[in-house]
Amino acid sequence: MTGALDGLKVLDFSRLLPGPYCTWLLADQGAEVIRVENPREIAKQEKVFGWDRLSPEGRAAQRARDILARNKASLLLDIGAEETRAILLDLAAGVDVVVEDYRPGVLAGLGLGHADFAARNPAIVTASLTLCGQTGPYRDKPGHDPVALALSGVLSRTGEDPDAPGLPGVPNADIVTGAHAAFAILAAVRAAERDGAGTHLDIAMADCSLTLVANILSRYENPADAPPRGTRRADLGLWRCADGKWLVTTDMEPRYWATFCEVIGRPDFAPLQLDRARWPEIRETLAAIFAGQPRAHWLELLGRAGTQFAPVNDVAEAIADPGFAARGMVVEVASPGGGTLTQIGPPVRIGPPRPIRAAVVPGHDNDRILAAGGG
Repeated sequence: MTGALDGLKVLDFSRLLPGPYCTWLLADQGAEVIRVENPREIAKQEKVFGWDRLSPEGRAAQRARDILARNKASLLLDIGAEETRAILLDLAAGVDVVVEDYRPGVLAGLGLGHADFAARNPAIVTASLTLCGQTGPYRDKPGHDPVALALSGVLSRTGEDPDAPGLPGVPNADIVTGAHAAFAILAAVRAAERDGAGTHLDIAMADCSLTLVANILSRYENPADAPPRGTRRADLGLWRCADGKWLVTTDMEPRYWATFCEVIGRPDFAPLQLDRARWPEIRETLAAIFAGQPRAHWLELLGRAGTQFAPVNDVAEAIADPGFAARGMVVEVASPGGGTLTQIGPPVRIGPPRPIRAAVVPGHDNDRILAAGGG
């Protein structure tokens, strides 16, 4: 079964979330992704997450659960070894794309930079994903997702506490960077096909995170005029119900707001939608109303009215939600150890569903790849 990206070949050096997310998107659409795994990096990751205490079978099971490693081949090599450089340059000569997330200059120092790849393959596209990019005053700054969110202003908008920002609990910078990188790669490959020349893509997590505040810059000439964190409209909110469960409402369009107010028994709030002075009173009243009935009551009532709402699902509830199953976003994947794994499906689907191969243990494909590459 062919995929939209069948024929696209990717050599993937990435280790952290943005890079693997990017190549996951490509692999799920049919790209052939060879994941170059460094034994030292694997040992470091296992120590961070405690996987070094697992048995070999436990590590294999943990790897199989890794959604971002699925549909990829694994080549286990010490990239710092002299004999490895020739193998990797040979492989790069036969691919379209290299993805890497090492600190600026690290791979080039090993003779594995974009210039080295381009000398063998002029049309190659190299995507370098870093915290703050290959240039600028923060070029060598270390850090993970929250640092990118902090630099870009996103963290200052996160949470409802007016006195302190809050960590979002999900890797926003990592995901938005991986998605931007996949877009940039496909655009660069298209340009390389047209012009015959590849390019080095400089993709920074901080840059990509800045896009998350585009709405603020679009609405306010002076960003300081944006309502401070915790200053929320009354026509959207999180509401705790009598059973302790939560739901969210987003009835910002006037007709939805009017219907919502009618349904909850406060039609007098409808004309007050943009009255900022009344927002605290409205929110306090709504909180008391929702606290009077269990969530199921409100879901049924709001559902009949056709307003904008949803239960605040936890992860287990989200995976069990029939809406995602119907959309092919929850799939069962055969596990190498037997049985099946419940995983997230491809968020973008082009053509009929393709078979999904669970992630394999590091080095699973060494013999095949090295034989094919002449290594």
